[in-house]
Amino acid sequence: MADKDLRKHSKIVVDGVEQAPSRAMLRAVGFEDADFAKPQIGICSTWSMVTPCNMHIDKLAEYVNQGTDDAGGKGIIYNAITISDGISMGTEGMKYSLVSREVIADSVETVSGCMGHDAIIAIGGCDKNMPGLMMGISRLNRPSLFIYGGTIQPGPNHTNIISVFEAVGGHAAGKVSDIELKQIEDTAIPGPGSCGGMYTANTMASAIEALGMSLPNSSAQDAISDEKVGDCLSAGEAIMHLIERDIKPSDIMTRPAFENAIKVTIALGGSTNAVLHLLAMAHTMGVELELDDFTRIGKTIPMVADLKPSGKYLMSELIKIGGIQPLMKIMLEMDLLDGDCLTVTGKTLAENLATVDPYPEGQDIIRSFDDPIKKDSHLVVLRGNLAPTGAVAKITGKEGLSFTGNARVFESEEDCLKGILDGTVVKDDVLVIRYEGPKGAPGMREMLSPTSAIMGAGLGESVALITDGRFSGGSHGFVVGHVTPEAIEGGPIAIVQDGDRISIDAESNTITLDLSEEEIQARLDGWQKPEPRYTRGVLAKYAATVTSASEGAVTDKYI
Repeated sequence: MADKDLRKHSKIVVDGVEQAPSRAMLRAVGFEDADFAKPQIGICSTWSMVTPCNMHIDKLAEYVNQGTDDAGGKGIIYNAITISDGISMGTEGMKYSLVSREVIADSVETVSGCMGHDAIIAIGGCDKNMPGLMMGISRLNRPSLFIYGGTIQPGPNHTNIISVFEAVGGHAAGKVSDIELKQIEDTAIPGPGSCGGMYTANTMASAIEALGMSLPNSSAQDAISDEKVGDCLSAGEAIMHLIERDIKPSDIMTRPAFENAIKVTIALGGSTNAVLHLLAMAHTMGVELELDDFTRIGKTIPMVADLKPSGKYLMSELIKIGGIQPLMKIMLEMDLLDGDCLTVTGKTLAENLATVDPYPEGQDIIRSFDDPIKKDSHLVVLRGNLAPTGAVAKITGKEGLSFTGNARVFESEEDCLKGILDGTVVKDDVLVIRYEGPKGAPGMREMLSPTSAIMGAGLGESVALITDGRFSGGSHGFVVGHVTPEAIEGGPIAIVQDGDRISIDAESNTITLDLSEEEIQARLDGWQKPEPRYTRGVLAKYAATVTSASEGAVTDKYI
């Protein structure tokens, strides 16, 4: 290594007499003479005390730094922001959630681009910081890898954050007492780590591992564990190997690799947010990926994981039987994955999986592909006169495959939640929450509070919900999000009225408003676009630049 200069970018910052001021400043943060000749590794930590998902990542970053220095690189830790969906859910603050994905991507590009880092190791632990980090990595396209912060342990009685949300609905319905609600609130979140089911964080960690951008098993480790420490220490040697071979994200994040990620997401019963984020990540990497690819791929991949929110088990229990590696090996042997895809180990996916042990006999977390929970994808792309350019439903089959009911329209998430809790919402309603899309909210809030209240009130099988917003990975029930065009853009969802009949069919992949084309057009002709809710600041800037959810809700498409 000493005979070969591996510094493609940092040498521009630190070499030569004219860069003495740069070296002087770096000496103040710990550089010594020998360090200037080493590749500089930007270690992007998303640590903060904002959320339990990320409260331990400062320590993980130190382990990564140690492993990087031991492997012959020079680690430089910096931070990107993070927000908490779980804390801001159901409030105006949640509008910043999806926006934060873009801010994080901008931050990685800005810091590592400015400072001349030769490679990047990014550590994420919550819904939006993970795809945000991946998008920032992709923009710079320097040797990089991702480390997942790890999953949380369950609370007493198998509880987790969704237990608290659903207890609120149960309390409103008189099924959960004040004391029971307080007990769940006090104990459901016992410490560090990401939300415990196959919600968006664990979904994206699994998808990124299947994509080849994290070390094997990084997605399936408890936040506080020896395994996660080992994952961090190993990253240094791995990143140096990537630098030596000049393996970049564009070599790994190919079209077949994205298809692998989609397939694993489906098999695991992952979050609808994966659709939004994988589309955005592919766009950033310059890989062609469309909404309809999820439909095409979904016809051949069954859902086999019995994981929350719709299933029984938590991620910590999947970890105990081997995580997602044995599942991927099964899928590879069934010719459902492309084993030739390169990964951050420098080996192909097939080579990584060659020595993986099978799941233990008798486990029932991952079902046989001959006896799946659902024979095809639970991520269903719907189209029809209510969503001409697409909508995304999460249909596991447990909530049925079709629903027809009467529209009950709400202009915001808060109004809908109030209607559920005060008894306005009744059986056979199709709740319509609009003006919650990327531009309209702005920020495309997740509807976890209403969906959890529906489940807690015992209406999960008798009420459907559609929105131009999106859903938390913890949402379940008959829910349809990402309706496009969104209401603020004059999509048909903007002209739905109380009492209109709406039909949703997950077998024909349709979502239909029972009105004639003439009536729909007449209502659209009479529709008036609302004034923007924000005219200054990051939300206004986001609304002005963001694309449709069907395109990943990215902010750099037209630049």
